[in-house]
Amino acid sequence: MSSILIKSATVVNEGRQFITDILVKDGFIERIDAQIDAAADTEINAEGLHLLPGCIDDQVHFREPGLTHKATIFTESRAAVAGGITSFMEMPNTVPNTLTQQLLADKYDIASRNSLANYSFFMGAGNDNLDEVLRTDARNVCGIKVFMGSSTGNMLVDNPVTLDQLFAESPMLIATHCEDEATIKHNLAIAKKQYGENIPVTMHPVIRNEEACYLSSSLAVELAKKHGTRLHILHISTEKETHLFDNNIPLKDKKITAEACVHHLWFSDADYETKGNLIKWNPAVKTAADREGILKAVLDDRIDVIATDHAPHTIEEKAQPYLQAPSGGPLVQHALPAMLELYHQGKITLEQITQKMAHNVVDCFRIEKRGYIREGYWADLVLVDLNNPWTVDKGNILYQCGWSPFEGTQFTSSVQSTIVSGNLVWNKGTFVNNHLAGQRMTFKAL
Repeated sequence: MSSILIKSATVVNEGRQFITDILVKDGFIERIDAQIDAAADTEINAEGLHLLPGCIDDQVHFREPGLTHKATIFTESRAAVAGGITSFMEMPNTVPNTLTQQLLADKYDIASRNSLANYSFFMGAGNDNLDEVLRTDARNVCGIKVFMGSSTGNMLVDNPVTLDQLFAESPMLIATHCEDEATIKHNLAIAKKQYGENIPVTMHPVIRNEEACYLSSSLAVELAKKHGTRLHILHISTEKETHLFDNNIPLKDKKITAEACVHHLWFSDADYETKGNLIKWNPAVKTAADREGILKAVLDDRIDVIATDHAPHTIEEKAQPYLQAPSGGPLVQHALPAMLELYHQGKITLEQITQKMAHNVVDCFRIEKRGYIREGYWADLVLVDLNNPWTVDKGNILYQCGWSPFEGTQFTSSVQSTIVSGNLVWNKGTFVNNHLAGQRMTFKAL
C-alpha cells in the first residue's frame, strides 16, 4: 500500500480549520503536523484547498443484486468517490430482498470484489424474519432497516406485533423509513377520483403528505421510547417531524436520531413543474417552509446526519406517467458539491457540513476509526477547491443511469482528490486505476 504526503492543506475537522501537512501510510493517517519532511510515494500540494474527512452516506440504494440495469455497486461507488463520499451504507430492498443472513453475506461478497468506497449493508426486516434479524452481527453490520411504509418492493412491516418485537429485541440500531400506509392509500384514492389514472406529479406531496410522515415517525419514536431502542429515522421531509427530536442531549448519549437528505434541503414542491418525476422521491419533496424547517433542525442539532438516499432508475422508467414512474433519484456524486453550494449561500458552515456528513455518522453508528482526521484513523479524505465552478451535464455524470436532477446546475466547488482507506482513488477529474480501495466498515457494539 502506497504512502501519501499532503502538504499545506486547510483542514476542516472537529469544529475548526487549520493549515497542516498530513502523512498517510499503510491505509492510515500516520502523522498530522505543521511541517512534515518525509519521503512518500505520492505528494499532493494542497495549498489553497480544503481537506475534509471523507463523507459517509448512511443511506444508499446501489441496486445490486437483481436491479443491475439501474446501477451496480461498482458504478455507484465510483460516482460516490468522485463526489467525495468515501463510505456508504446500502439498503436491503435489492432483489431478492436482503432478509436472510446468507443474502446479506452475498452482498458483502459483491462489495469486496467491486467497491471503490468503504461499505456496509443493512439487514432487512420483514413481517416474518425476526429470527434472522436477531442473528445479525452488530460488529460487522451497520443496522436493521425497517420500512414502516411500502416505498419499494415487498418489505413493508405493517404487523403491529412484529414491529413491537423488533423494537423490543433488536440488539442494534434500527433505521426506519416512516410513512403511514393507510394515509397514503386514502390520499391516493382521492387523487384517483379527481384525476383518474392521469395524476400529475405535483400531487405527490399531497398523496404522501405531512400527516403520513408524522403519524409513522411519531409511532417509531413511541416504540423506541417504550423499549429503549436505538432508533435512527431516515429522510425527514417535514418541518413538523423535526420537533420529535431533541437537541439538548449530546449525540453520544442520544437513543433517537434523525437524518436529512440533500434533496429535501435543496428542492421544494415548486420544482415539480420543471423537474417532474426526476424529483419524485419517497418521502416526497414538500414545501419551501418544510425545506427551511429541515435546514433549521440540521443547524440546531435536532437532525444529526445529512445523507442522500441515492436511488437511481433509468431515464425511461422516470419518463413514465406519475403512477408508473418509480420514486428515487441519483445523488452521491453531487451531494457534497450541493452542500458546499449552501455554504457559499451562507446557509451552513464548512464545519457543520463536516459534522453532519462525517463526524456525526460515525458517532450515530459507532463506526470504528473513520470520519475524523486523526492520527491512527483510516485515511478517508477529500480535497475540495471551494472556487472551481463547474456545471452538471451528461458529459460529467458518472451514474450508470446517466442523468441527475442537478443537470444544468452550476456548482462553485469541486472535488479535487479523494483518498479511500489510504488509497488515492480520484484525482483532478480522473480515477487512479479504478482502485478497488473499499474496506468493510466495523462498528463498536451498542
